Amino acid sequence: MKILFADKFPEAQMTQLQDQGHDCDLQPDLVGDTLPGAVADTEVLVVRSTKVTAQAIDAAASLRLVVRAGAGANTIDKDAAADRGIPVCNVPGKNAVAVAELVLGLLLAIDRRIPENVIDLRAGRWNKKQYSVAQGLYGRHMGIIGLGAIGLAVAERARAFGIHVYVVDKPDRSAQTRKTLANLGLETVPDLDTLLKSCDIISLHVPSAAETKGMVDAAFLDKLQPGTIVINASRGDVIDEQALLSAMDDKGIRAGLDVYADEPASGEGAFSSALASHPNTCGTHHIGASTDQAQTAVADGVLEVISAFADGTVLHCVNGQG
Repeated sequence: MKILFADKFPEAQMTQLQDQGHDCDLQPDLVGDTLPGAVADTEVLVVRSTKVTAQAIDAAASLRLVVRAGAGANTIDKDAAADRGIPVCNVPGKNAVAVAELVLGLLLAIDRRIPENVIDLRAGRWNKKQYSVAQGLYGRHMGIIGLGAIGLAVAERARAFGIHVYVVDKPDRSAQTRKTLANLGLETVPDLDTLLKSCDIISLHVPSAAETKGMVDAAFLDKLQPGTIVINASRGDVIDEQALLSAMDDKGIRAGLDVYADEPASGEGAFSSALASHPNTCGTHHIGASTDQAQTAVADGVLEVISAFADGTVLHCVNGQG
């Protein structure tokens, strides 16, 4: 098959596909606007962050499969692909550990004010008195919203720090999931309001969808205790950024953010964000899945999807074409 990689992809996995007889074309500099001009004879399109619009799908006359090298698929027009009978598949769970590690890193950085420490030391300023003030993580109460592979990986690591972890009880959870929660020592609460009022750390791990867009709004934030830490390494549009800015100013809410509602689609570029630059924000550049370990695991997952498709099986389809 003719496979176009419209983002970076590891050489080792590319070689494996070529050894299997596939024609691989690596064009990591493609973006949403230039993709339609590059897909004419593509049969399989693999993307990571590059947007796949309806225009790109229409331009790909031979397209048979779109693979998102990651867990989500919100940058792909899944409906346009479905109209053509083209499955859109993702690679779930492969980057869970990497994202969970960043979540704990952001949490530690906020509690111990690590970025400010580093900035002052590099500038030749010694201020042990100021930076000796920290609450610590042991015995804190974390609420996890979104209990997929990443949420569970965060819970496991948070428990290792002695943090009490809470999740909303859902009657449709499988017996195996309930056993996992019990083994991790997670505590269930009856509803979201109870979770928000009980915890001083909230970690978000939900997909981008109509029901999650703007879910962290003024009403959500009003239920939080003053000084609560909000971590978002899922999707930027789940937060009403103006509401979060107001909560930061009014009740000292702090945030660890890896994603933003209007973040650049490219790997580099100018970015002006009141939320990212707020002194109560500890932010990173949407790098949750960007470790060598995670990218290798995701690339192996892409190979599994492509190999299965070549054998007549559709894995991890997210647009009803499986």
